[in-house]
Amino acid sequence: MKVLHIITGLGVGGAEQQLRLLLRHLPTSCDVVALTNAGTVARGIAADGTRVTDLGMSGNRDVAALPRLVRLIRAGRYDVVHTHLYRACLYGRIAARLAGVRAVVATEHSLGDSQMEGRPLTAGVRALYLAGERLGRVTVAVSPAVGARLHRWGVPRQRIRVVPNGIEVERFRFDPAVRARTRQQLQLPEHAFVVGGVGRLASGKRFDVLLRAAALLPDDVVVVLVGSGPQESELRRLAHRLGLDGRVRFVGESTHESAPEESAAAGGAPDLPSLLSAMDALASPSPEEAFGLALVEGLASGLPVLYASCPAVEGLDAAERAGAAYCPSDPDSFARALHGLRGDVPPHREAPAAVRHYSISRSADQLMGVYASVAPGTTLEVTPR
Repeated sequence: MKVLHIITGLGVGGAEQQLRLLLRHLPTSCDVVALTNAGTVARGIAADGTRVTDLGMSGNRDVAALPRLVRLIRAGRYDVVHTHLYRACLYGRIAARLAGVRAVVATEHSLGDSQMEGRPLTAGVRALYLAGERLGRVTVAVSPAVGARLHRWGVPRQRIRVVPNGIEVERFRFDPAVRARTRQQLQLPEHAFVVGGVGRLASGKRFDVLLRAAALLPDDVVVVLVGSGPQESELRRLAHRLGLDGRVRFVGESTHESAPEESAAAGGAPDLPSLLSAMDALASPSPEEAFGLALVEGLASGLPVLYASCPAVEGLDAAERAGAAYCPSDPDSFARALHGLRGDVPPHREAPAAVRHYSISRSADQLMGVYASVAPGTTLEVTPR
């Protein structure tokens, strides 16, 4: 079986890093096409041994990219085309159909009730999405919540499969030595209570709520924001207005890979597992999430997590939600919850058993089942990883 993954871009982001992890665990031959922005994650995928092609698309309406994509699919003689993110799902499904590939799978990573990939949903976006969806065979939802939203939109239930995001659980194991080194690198006070926020710095993530909550807490509370995005300048100005100078670290984008000393030498952030080890709590004020991958990674690091929306946690039995707590998305609620955690920082941290539900190996196995259902009879050629 030969699979082509088409994704809108390969800068640092949840869907992009999830694709890289999947490629490491899928036991089949894969290639990747980025419609645009073949950035940091593209280089990582190539370093892992998977071929990446940058289609060089100039914008959403660059229809000249479509015939290039059709030719690429035909030349590759792919058994399955798997698309990721809105623009890639639209162009990829059309191109696959024109190239004669009917076994088309699309993963819906970022569908909320009122937004998709951080942008407001409109009637036009929805209509275009549904028109493209009919050209594929299966739409994969990363959580039951996303599957339910797709069905409400009009996608038939029999075309929806739930395959949750996955993580390499052991990579996020808490390490006290890494914690000490990373806190030193970030110039965090020794006894600071460090609250993390991980994700794109965009309005939908509501990191302004976290900053306003921090302003209500004692001076030993420090916020570390991991990510970049269009709201970064606004958040920096807000931190200044709230008198949080010196109590907020904007560390930029962070991958799952590089060692702290390598990242520091390159002038970038430590890797995400190291940053999570350096934190004392992880907060997500976003009221609308498709999955909540960063929170699962935080749980794998043994962190207490606070969330306004997290389908990954909400889908677990109550007994399995140890370390995770719902919190309304307002500054007073987050301040009260964080204050309650502030005096209880254990010297050692263990991941709850629930994170095993989200092993990347398990997700890859489920995805292979989806491929087999859309391309029956295709021979599985195992590719060494």
